[in-house]
Amino acid sequence: MPHQITFQREIEKVKKKFMVLGSLVEDRLQKASLATQNRDPVLLQEIISSDWEIDEMEIEVEEECLKILALHQPVASDLRLLIAIIKINNELERIADNAVNIAQRVQTISKDSDLAFSIDYQPMFGKVLNMFKLGLDSLIAENSDLARKIFVEDEEVNRLRNLAYKGVTRALDVEPGHAKCLVNLYLIARHLERIGDRIKNIAEEVIYLVEGEIVRGDSR
Repeated sequence: MPHQITFQREIEKVKKKFMVLGSLVEDRLQKASLATQNRDPVLLQEIISSDWEIDEMEIEVEEECLKILALHQPVASDLRLLIAIIKINNELERIADNAVNIAQRVQTISKDSDLAFSIDYQPMFGKVLNMFKLGLDSLIAENSDLARKIFVEDEEVNRLRNLAYKGVTRALDVEPGHAKCLVNLYLIARHLERIGDRIKNIAEEVIYLVEGEIVRGDSR
């Protein structure tokens, strides 16, 4: 019994640390959304400079999970949970990397003050942030129905990415002298699309955790 109590305490500890990481990544996404809108140079630099914090916590969570696996050799649902956390942990770190990439793109765009064309990325950010919340909520609740909603949301993210592409290609014909800026403007959409793909991966892990079923992102 003492061994089981210790094991459960360690599981709870790693879950709490994992949720702190999730909150940090969500914060970076929200700041990237705001910085894309207002192009605040201080906020942009904060997003880029604080990336180490998420990298370090991602390593800590993984090490805690590996320690539990080595010491307690869990089976069944506990084993699936730890494996899911390890995989989702990695997805969170990559989502944060994309937030940094977005901040860097906005820094480049901000140097070109003469570009007339712009894209309102708030709807796309809104979708991605909602997907992110669904991903974490579905893991906490171990709810595969919540996780499956992410696949539907991602279709809208892809649609908005396509609209950004069409807008930028038209703008290249009108304002060819701003090609570098326009390409960076479109790449924000690509980074948001990739964040959506990472969140789909989280959904797949939650579904596997709950149902033991391996799915791919086109599942419903």
